[in-house]
Amino acid sequence: MQQLKKNIIQEKSYDFAKKILLFCYDFQSEMREYVISKQLLRSGTSVGANIEEAIGGISKKDFRAKLSIAYKEARESKYWLRLIRDCKLQPNERIEPLLSDLEEILKMLYRVIQSSSE
Repeated sequence: MQQLKKNIIQEKSYDFAKKILLFCYDFQSEMREYVISKQLLRSGTSVGANIEEAIGGISKKDFRAKLSIAYKEARESKYWLRLIRDCKLQPNERIEPLLSDLEEILKMLYRVIQSSSE
């Protein structure tokens, strides 16, 4: 069986989703906070899900549309993380690595969206 080439953005978004899942469950159990953590959980895991859908896209237009949704979900996740950080609901040491991962994912998504539009 032929091994598929590694898809870095697919792997990074999956790793990010795992981190977000664990972060949100900890956040919920520590703070008994459910509204913001559920929003972050939805948007943070949606990034990778939409990248997966894009990979299986039936056309170039479908591919770009799903990646654009992934980009928007990553931006939303960044918003929630910044809000949690700035309201000091979680220590910076827990938030900053997630924001750093997101910045990397956002840059990759932007480049892929731009190059697929040409």
